[in-house]
Amino acid sequence: MTRSELRGRLAALAHDDDGMSTVEYAVGTVAAAAFAALLYAVVSGGDVLTALTGIVQRALSTTF
Repeated sequence: MTRSELRGRLAALAHDDDGMSTVEYAVGTVAAAAFAALLYAVVSGGDVLTALTGIVQRALSTTF
């Protein structure tokens, strides 16, 4: 393999983006899972659960 051929192959490898969408998909999936875990931890906490229960109870006990 000549030097120019080797440079050409290295340049093609350096600019190749075949795996990029898979990596982006994996990072997005991990970020979404982390956000879901954080949201679950916040919503299942005592204060938030008490506040949501109070809102639902007030909405159901409203009379016209």
